[in-house]
Amino acid sequence: MSIRLGANPIIWSNDDLRELGAETSLETCLAQAREVGFEGMELGHKFPREPAALAAVLAPFGLKCVSGWYSARLRERDARAELAQLRPHLELLKALGSEVLVFADVSGAVHGDLARALSARPRLEPGEWREFGRRVTEVAAATAGEGVRLVYHHHMGTLVQSEADIDALMEATGEAAGLLLDTGHAAFAGADPSALARRHGARIAHFHAKDVRAEVRERAVREDWSFLRAVLAGVFTVPGDGSVDFARVFTALPGYRGWVVLEAEQDPRRADPLTYATLGYRNLRKLLAETLP
Repeated sequence: MSIRLGANPIIWSNDDLRELGAETSLETCLAQAREVGFEGMELGHKFPREPAALAAVLAPFGLKCVSGWYSARLRERDARAELAQLRPHLELLKALGSEVLVFADVSGAVHGDLARALSARPRLEPGEWREFGRRVTEVAAATAGEGVRLVYHHHMGTLVQSEADIDALMEATGEAAGLLLDTGHAAFAGADPSALARRHGARIAHFHAKDVRAEVRERAVREDWSFLRAVLAGVFTVPGDGSVDFARVFTALPGYRGWVVLEAEQDPRRADPLTYATLGYRNLRKLLAETLP
């Protein structure tokens, strides 16, 4: 599979703070994504969850279903129980021809709570990584057996946030478990996305492209904001409008083949979705042409 450009509906409607973009219809989101030039969309809370209905929604815009976020709780339950909870989501992705499953453990996570500081996020103790990794690998092997690659999404406010967390996850999991590299979450967490790309490139099977406004990030860290407070303040933006060096990141992934998905959770009243989606798409096309021909 060559590189394809997709979008996440979080540009238009936020999943964690649903009043952001609540007035924007799904049809507007899809029409604008197609107008910009995207080939596919990830799922969000406004999408139907029945295969025929979802296919019918996407078809008029010629958009593929790239993937969709799944909230796991593998710190709290075993792989068998997790797979039972995952089944409807996995079946939906399979029916729509999606090749990757965006997976993140949200046990004790604080990313959806406007009032809770990021310092309150959960952390795995050193002795917990091995079992956690074994459970992730077991789930990943099961989904791979059904034709869908599990890609773990490191995310602010969750168990896997920091560069050390990502490294520990990769060490604790087997090859069946892929990694979703999210440049925005990596940079917000103080990690170097290009270094992560170099170390874990062989496991990176999905890519979320978003940028970070360094001055907002620095204040959020210094004052220990919540994740959603930082989002409202504009910590994220589209590639080329922030501090992430995307050329270095893509250069560190010479063999990457798959989706590059544009994201930038912002307040749509302050950051017009069509304007930013267009800017991000153009910048990504240029960057990819220069670094991953």
